[in-house]
Amino acid sequence: MSVDKNNYSQIIKETNHGNALLVAVSKTKPSEDIDELYEIGQKDFGENYVQELVAKNDALPKDICWHFIGHLQSNKIKYIAPFVHLIHGVDSIKLLEAINKEGKKINKKINCLLQVHIAQEETKFGFDLQEAFDTAQKIFQEDTLGYVNVCGLMGMASFSDDASLVRNEFKSLKSLFDKIKHLHNVPSTFNTLSMGMSGDYKIAIEEGSNLVRVGSLIFGNRGKIH
Repeated sequence: MSVDKNNYSQIIKETNHGNALLVAVSKTKPSEDIDELYEIGQKDFGENYVQELVAKNDALPKDICWHFIGHLQSNKIKYIAPFVHLIHGVDSIKLLEAINKEGKKINKKINCLLQVHIAQEETKFGFDLQEAFDTAQKIFQEDTLGYVNVCGLMGMASFSDDASLVRNEFKSLKSLFDKIKHLHNVPSTFNTLSMGMSGDYKIAIEEGSNLVRVGSLIFGNRGKIH
């Protein structure tokens, strides 16, 4: 087993103190590791790959809250729609519409976060700040996506040792989150701000994140899948 329970206990203390939810990023890790954390109370797990997520959902307890944190392709939504707790990386209206379509088929409102590009790296996905604001405004004003619950924002900071850079990127997303919350017709379910991973979750919590995604500090370095 590669679960670091000491690190996990420390992270739980920090997230609880900061009123943030911990999503344990279990991608490429065996079901046994997930089960070990589940037995001590962890219920939220994050996965990047649809096929792997489906297999783990079949094998593990049904009260686990599965978070899909990878880049989701429209043609794979149907495989996770029936059970996924939250889709983190929605980066286009087209994808929102596809999720809505699958939700309608199974009569389920699917929870999603809008992914916002706040980092310097061009490789990361997401709306820019203005696009995210405009998209949120459109969603809440028009109310045409009846099977999608846009319940917040997600952003990943630059992979950098410059703490001030990372902090400022988180500040920009928190500012956008607050701005959207004050729009007309925004539901009370718009309440999730996902910022922070293993290297920067402490800064993220300080800047207002209420959901952090931590993998390597808990599960150790991951190998390649297949």
